[in-house]
Amino acid sequence: MLQEGKKANIVLEVDIEDKGIRIDKYISEELEDYSRSRVQKEIDNGNVLVDGKVVKANYKLTGKETINVTIPELIVPEILPKDIPLDIVYEDDDVILINKPKGMVVHPAPGHIDDTLVNALMYHCRDNLSGINGVMRPGIVHRIDRDTTGVIIACKNDVAHNFIAEQLAVHSITRKYYAICYNQFKEEEGVVDAPIGRNPNDRKKMAIDKKNGKRAVTHYKVLENLGKYAFIECQLETGRTHQIRVHMASIGHPLLGDEVYCKAKSNFNLTGQTLHAGVFGFIHPRTKEYMEFSAELPEYFKNLLEILRSKKDK
Repeated sequence: MLQEGKKANIVLEVDIEDKGIRIDKYISEELEDYSRSRVQKEIDNGNVLVDGKVVKANYKLTGKETINVTIPELIVPEILPKDIPLDIVYEDDDVILINKPKGMVVHPAPGHIDDTLVNALMYHCRDNLSGINGVMRPGIVHRIDRDTTGVIIACKNDVAHNFIAEQLAVHSITRKYYAICYNQFKEEEGVVDAPIGRNPNDRKKMAIDKKNGKRAVTHYKVLENLGKYAFIECQLETGRTHQIRVHMASIGHPLLGDEVYCKAKSNFNLTGQTLHAGVFGFIHPRTKEYMEFSAELPEYFKNLLEILRSKKDK
């Protein structure tokens, strides 16, 4: 989605006191507008020359080089408001909670530039959205996957955004999800405490990573065993990307319909994982009172439960 525009040509003269510093660290510190990962990418692309020669990101400075950096400037496309209907659970001057439908992407990404929750929020809220996460994600504090339905909160000002973000950081927000997964449970409830990080073999996927992953904890409760399947409630203690999907798959209960973390092919006509963000509870940024909101299971989910119950009883 981001496109390359004109190129920035920068010359850096290395001082002797910078001797021994890695070149990617040096450049990212000298050029504050560019992250270290962005600098590493440009080094890999051959856009950084040391005395006219290509080097690697781990090259250590000698203290007397001339560095030429050519970085294509990124053009951020204009994100436009769009009149997309919203199922509003709650709204006031500080926050808005939406019951997100299946298939809706939260913020603009390649292939989804004008049909996202952000586009809809910009139309509904006009200029009343927090700007902390930048022009691509106005109002967005957290996200849920495209094919996950349910409650998501957005903030209308930076004070509210910071207040909600802090609660997310310390894991004090109540988030309960409902899912249908494969295989019955013997236990009534349990906890999955396993760190999650990027899958080293596929950067689009997450995986249990005990060495480099971030702590991730999911509390699950079995609501109903349904033959070869189970209807469960998952409460997040942390909020890692794809956390419930990865955790449940790791203990032999992948989510029904999950085409990423489940090897079995669904016998039902599903679009993505059967997962619903049912409950969201938080302390309000202005009143400082605890508020909790819920979203009813979507029709496809309720219909699927009825089908599975009828099969189980036969």
